[in-house]
Amino acid sequence: MAMAVLLDNGSLAVEISTQGAELTSVKNKESGYEYLWEGDPTIWGRHAPNLFPIVGRLKGDRYKYRDKTYFMTQHGFARDNAFELVEHTETTARLRLVDSPETRSIYPFRFQFDVVYRLTDQDTLGIAYAVTNTDTHDIYFSVGGHPAFKVPLAEFNEYYINVDPQRIYPTAQLVGPYLDNNIEDSYDAREPLQLDRNDYRDDAKILRTDGNPTTLVLSKKTASHGVTMHVQNAKYVGIWTPYAKGAPFICMEPWWGIADTVDADSNIEHKYAINRLAPAQTFTGSYSISFF
Repeated sequence: MAMAVLLDNGSLAVEISTQGAELTSVKNKESGYEYLWEGDPTIWGRHAPNLFPIVGRLKGDRYKYRDKTYFMTQHGFARDNAFELVEHTETTARLRLVDSPETRSIYPFRFQFDVVYRLTDQDTLGIAYAVTNTDTHDIYFSVGGHPAFKVPLAEFNEYYINVDPQRIYPTAQLVGPYLDNNIEDSYDAREPLQLDRNDYRDDAKILRTDGNPTTLVLSKKTASHGVTMHVQNAKYVGIWTPYAKGAPFICMEPWWGIADTVDADSNIEHKYAINRLAPAQTFTGSYSISFF
């Protein structure tokens, strides 16, 4: 049974579920304001799932490794598995998922996947992913975050996202659920990205950040609340809301990996933007969210 893990620094009250190590609530203690989407299952039943060992969709929900075919659904299995709480203080929580016979039936690698939450100062929550290869050969994986932030439905088009550095970013283009690298496009971050539901008709807007530090600020001119996301070393940042649902939230998603390309050969060793990790090595990806 899932357990709620609580963090509190006197300014923010944070709740994390051991199911998927998912962040489920961030509240300002003084005002009681909730920053995260509540997870209404009729619209989108999640809050901030952690994506591992893939990000996005595999072609036909399958891949090959050493001539054997494995099946895995979108964004991988970590978000639907119980994590163990291995460290907990008032302001820190480390949750861990390790391989099992069940995971190895769909992902034939031994691993340790830690998700670490840390309230670092009055208004900031740090999130870190640590993937350790506990196998005897290289493992292949992607990892990412998917936090959904409340945006009142009646005010959706009044909100904007500022991206820094303010430059022109190449974008990754999806055709259906798959990446098409033959389509070249860009986003000019020298102007704010005004939220418009029609921009998500074909799924997420995806910035190619290429591992460079990037900051996104979600707010509106007259808002007293907003969030600032600092992404340290992700390859991509996705921005998404479910177009058809009229959802009162927007996701800002740091990704260390992406969906299969339209011409993928399904061999996980060849997968575009996959991370390869040698035995006994640890990969770390991190980002932080400041709430105001």
